[in-house]
Amino acid sequence: MSTAMHTELTVTVWPGLTARLLRTDEGRETLAQYRDSGGYRPLSDAQGLLGDIGAAGVLGRGGAAFPMAVKLSTVRRASARGQDTVLVANGEEGEPASVKDRWLLRNRPHLVLDGLRLAAQIVGARHAHVYVSDPASAEAVHAALAELAGELDGVTVGVRTVAPAYVAGEESAAVRAINGGPAKPTDKPPRVFEEGVGGLPTAVCNVETLANLPFVHRHGAAAYREVGTDSSPGTYLATVTGGGRPPGLYELPLGVPAADLLISHGIDIDQVRGALMGGYFAGMLDRRILDTTLDHASLQAAGSGLGCGAVSVITEECPVAVGAAVLAYYDRENADQCGSCFNGTAAMAAAARALRDGVADADDVARLQRWSTVLRGRGACATLDAACNIAASMLAMFGADVTRLLAGERGGATPYDALRPFEVESL
Repeated sequence: MSTAMHTELTVTVWPGLTARLLRTDEGRETLAQYRDSGGYRPLSDAQGLLGDIGAAGVLGRGGAAFPMAVKLSTVRRASARGQDTVLVANGEEGEPASVKDRWLLRNRPHLVLDGLRLAAQIVGARHAHVYVSDPASAEAVHAALAELAGELDGVTVGVRTVAPAYVAGEESAAVRAINGGPAKPTDKPPRVFEEGVGGLPTAVCNVETLANLPFVHRHGAAAYREVGTDSSPGTYLATVTGGGRPPGLYELPLGVPAADLLISHGIDIDQVRGALMGGYFAGMLDRRILDTTLDHASLQAAGSGLGCGAVSVITEECPVAVGAAVLAYYDRENADQCGSCFNGTAAMAAAARALRDGVADADDVARLQRWSTVLRGRGACATLDAACNIAASMLAMFGADVTRLLAGERGGATPYDALRPFEVESL
């Protein structure tokens, strides 16, 4: 199995759900179509909308699940003190196996821009940026802005396109790139909400998160909470890959049983050995994925996470080979800025590769276990944390496979290539 798939993408709305984010019609949604559906509704009370976003419990969809109202409130306070502020729609989508942000930008750019407009008004920003690494996304956003003829309630919007990279989607990397530097993370403090684009307080928001705001604006917090769970309300976009199936993009309520999603995707759950969760960042989960629901609390209790909503299913592949491939990916994709990350990802990748190839011993496994703990929290971004998540979860979830490999048994013949970027021909 490889995450570098060049294939058609199946786009599906969960049965019984009225779509909030996806759109079944093919092609880019035009301004007229979006306005006919109720888009770009005037905002008369920015403070009231901020309250509704908080009451709705909108969580970030980029991976961290940070409360959107808290993020916007922080930058809004800077505006109230008389500071200029900036809003960034982050659509770089550096997390492997995720395609949802590109789909939104290519097919529903006005939904994203409407959310950007609302968020910008809440934080008092007169300038905003759409940040991407996908040329087709940039083209769709430029076309949508041309339809608007530069009019977005007084907010000027620029588009910044960078080369794709895992670290490029980190919020300080986005700010650094928009400021004219490389798309690589910076040390903290300051945080971007303190000093961001042009040195101004900046709210960097994932595009799917922004795409949720027009629904709250039109229908209110109670309607937003009609689906989902108490702690994870609303709908979200899940990218499903692996299991011998073409990739799929689903809009579903938070809290759907993971097994139901995999069955709907055509995967034989009897063959499921586990999955990579949240792209790669949330680590590996064994068959207990089949007992979880797809929301933050359930997956956290299982020792994993929802992250950006991507699920890469492991069936025929040796889980240790999967872990080794992902650690090699992080070794390739680190920003080459922090010694702890540069050396740490290389060391963990080498240990996992030796384990996969049957040439590791118990001391190698012990070192890998130790590194997965002591290296956390080092470096300018979370790349090293992501690698630690993979190593720790591989050892914890697939201990029997580790034992077999240490004993000289083979782990399975199906290879796993952790390649970037995940591509599809049709979005």
